[in-house]
Amino acid sequence: MRELPATEQRNPASARLDEMSVESILCLMNEEDQRVTEAVGEALPQIGAAVRLLVEAWRSGGRWIYVGAGTSGRLAALDAAECPPTFGAPPERVLTLLAGGTSAAAQSVEGAEDDRTAAIRALDGLALHPDDVVIGLAASGRTPYAVSAVEHASEVGCATVGISNNAGSDLGAMASVAIELNTGPEVLTGSTRLKAGTSQKMVLNMLSTAAFTRLGKVYENLMVDVQASNEKLKKRALRIVREATGLPEGKADVLLRQAGGSVKTAVVMGKTDLSPGDASRLLETTEGSVRQVLDASGADGRASREP
Repeated sequence: MRELPATEQRNPASARLDEMSVESILCLMNEEDQRVTEAVGEALPQIGAAVRLLVEAWRSGGRWIYVGAGTSGRLAALDAAECPPTFGAPPERVLTLLAGGTSAAAQSVEGAEDDRTAAIRALDGLALHPDDVVIGLAASGRTPYAVSAVEHASEVGCATVGISNNAGSDLGAMASVAIELNTGPEVLTGSTRLKAGTSQKMVLNMLSTAAFTRLGKVYENLMVDVQASNEKLKKRALRIVREATGLPEGKADVLLRQAGGSVKTAVVMGKTDLSPGDASRLLETTEGSVRQVLDASGADGRASREP
């Protein structure tokens, strides 16, 4: 009989969970959650390797395709959904395949995670290409939907990443890079929406943020590719131009308007006195890197604050 994965084992610390007071339950969960950051820290070399795969795939014109079931799939869908507004990433280049389809994002579709062929069909439906990278997520590391997707993608020639919470997982064995997060048994036995899910969310945060930073979608620590699609983001875009250039709000607003709403173009204009057209053309030559444009133009790349 196959050994039970750690994510399904009982946690001795919570063996009498049903007898604990509310305060005791919360303290125990808080203590157990400390293991999450430790587990992620131990996996930083593998996370770094995965970031490099994502960067390489993007520069080759490939897509990032997350694949998962249940909590893992929903967390992946959340990260993918945030990439367009935060980093200006085309939505068709950061995708999620969720076992059970899009309806599974809002409610559980039991049994869908066991369908190995469904994942393969879904990937084939996307016209999977070797330039794409497929990221499979499964707390147990055994979920057939995620494992078969990564296996199929590897056969096509794609780079693959497996994110799980058990060492020596099937998912990790199939992937180019295995990120195995040792978060241990859950407080509520088998409920991997807890520590396992939290650790996976942390890794997803790292992957997309670090990769897009390396791809020039961040200047200093500002999201200069933000898409100002609502009032909150419009205010943020203006604030970013102010922060990056050191200009007062009125001047920053003029730059942003002249740049057609492009924060990157406005920042380059504000730091170099270039026209909107020249700033835009220079950004194209550096694949959108504000830092490279400023370095090439002799700007120091730091905001010159007004007194």
